[in-house]
Amino acid sequence: MRYIIANVIDDLKKKMVFVGGPRQVGKTTLARAILDNHFQAGRYFNWDFDEDRWAILKRHWRKDHELLVFDELHKFPKWKQWIKGIYDVLGDKHSILITGSARLDVYRRGGDSLLGRYHYWRLHPFTLDELPNGLGQEDAFERLMILGGFPEPFLNFDEREARRWRRERYDRVIREDIRDLEAIRDLQTLRLFVDILRQRVGSSIVISNIAQDLQVAHKTVKMWLQILERMYLVFIVKPYTKSSPRSVLKPPKVYFFDNGDVMGDQGARFENLVASSLLKRLHFLEDRDGYRYDLCYIRDKDGREVDFAIIKEGLVEELIEAKYSETNISRGLRYYAARLKPVNAFQIVGNLENSYDEGDIRVLSPFEYFQNPPWEMGKVSGLNN
Repeated sequence: MRYIIANVIDDLKKKMVFVGGPRQVGKTTLARAILDNHFQAGRYFNWDFDEDRWAILKRHWRKDHELLVFDELHKFPKWKQWIKGIYDVLGDKHSILITGSARLDVYRRGGDSLLGRYHYWRLHPFTLDELPNGLGQEDAFERLMILGGFPEPFLNFDEREARRWRRERYDRVIREDIRDLEAIRDLQTLRLFVDILRQRVGSSIVISNIAQDLQVAHKTVKMWLQILERMYLVFIVKPYTKSSPRSVLKPPKVYFFDNGDVMGDQGARFENLVASSLLKRLHFLEDRDGYRYDLCYIRDKDGREVDFAIIKEGLVEELIEAKYSETNISRGLRYYAARLKPVNAFQIVGNLENSYDEGDIRVLSPFEYFQNPPWEMGKVSGLNN
């Protein structure tokens, strides 16, 4: 069963629970499993279905329904005021679970805030630290590198079907979800923008250059990037600028929630896999413990760079370099591990056979780094709860 289910069930006893995440990541399956296996009675509603939409607006459910699940409710323009009223009047009679393929903490339309009435959880694709029973790590690593971790292509392990699935998913996200939530007309150019991002994973994204290539305004590309982030297609890794007086303000890097989206070599795919796996852990720790985590990168004027810096409440916890095959410790990681003295410094190497330590830096495989997920152990390598 998916890694956040126990936490969601526990939080449903206290408040409403919102579960956000990319389309087809498994939110509906998670919600139905909770409804079927942990509550005696309840009802599932999907805003995308006409019958359910009318039932939602008319409040057609039974008094003995312990759990009410509302899927894609954020597409209802007045959803925030509506669910606030339901919770304030009936919150002591029903547990309420809301799922959506957009950032539900962003799409709060209306005047009053829902602050204090809900807990928010983010569901991510499968990773090396969360695998279905019976699937070995090496097999999983191959699937993650080629097909990504979304349940359907990951479990089917069929490249042709995965390509079809991915095309259909993009059509639905861009032509339906974004259309329903955002005032965008030029969807064709937006698609070209997504393709550009897919080819530049791991590289700095200069918005002005992309705007010139696409012949659109700078503010338009900036808005598109924010929308893609809100829709859980991409996530942004910003530079950490407190690291050195010689640090330089650099454009952000963009990674994809679906590793299969990356159009690049093995190095780019591996870096994206590490980035998405790290973000999954940080989101879990934020959602469970309430601390603020940031995933950043470091680069200074002398060209020293570290792929990822994990920042907890403004302090550097870990430095991580991701290399698919290079075992020599990078110059940037050496320098900043000595300067910043994080709790841990790692170089994760995709095809490494044996891990080793050099000073305060450990070179290890992704299997070793991701072997103790926080949802099982309560603590993850260097990330103190």
